[in-house]
Amino acid sequence: MGPGPRADHGVNGLAVVDKPAGWTSHDVVARCRRLLGTRKVGHSGTLDPGATGILLVGAGHVTRLLRFLGDLPKAYVGEVVLGVTTTTLDDEGEVVDRFDMDGVTPGAARAASAALVGDILQVPPMVSAVQVGGRRLHDLARQGIEVHREARPVTVHSLELEPTDEPFVLRMRVS
Repeated sequence: MGPGPRADHGVNGLAVVDKPAGWTSHDVVARCRRLLGTRKVGHSGTLDPGATGILLVGAGHVTRLLRFLGDLPKAYVGEVVLGVTTTTLDDEGEVVDRFDMDGVTPGAARAASAALVGDILQVPPMVSAVQVGGRRLHDLARQGIEVHREARPVTVHSLELEPTDEPFVLRMRVS
């Protein structure tokens, strides 16, 4: 009679983590490694450091299954400020330009956003977690380095824009 099944006393499981702003996905994994006492921890997809939201974290044998979760549908919620351009394309950058938006209505913004729905090509912004040459774009951007980024195919299933109480600020939901 051969040896029985290998004993595994390590932690195995999937955690749903609400990642705070300012943390990288790797920061979350590092914290989970410390809390769980194991190095075998990974995540199913990177969230940019400025983003908050759900990060799926696997431990132990579950890390092998994470690759199947990365392609699941995702939804993003945020705000769009019309008429303002920043160095990082988000609220963390310095304002570099302002435009008059008096003639732009929420309906006109919704109509313009229709061109962004479907199969599109998207150039990742320099502040994203995408890697180029083994380095995260947001790390390069913080050093003032800009590199060429190839457009990537992306499918946007829906893009909804709704007015808020603030003028020229729209709530956006993308899936």
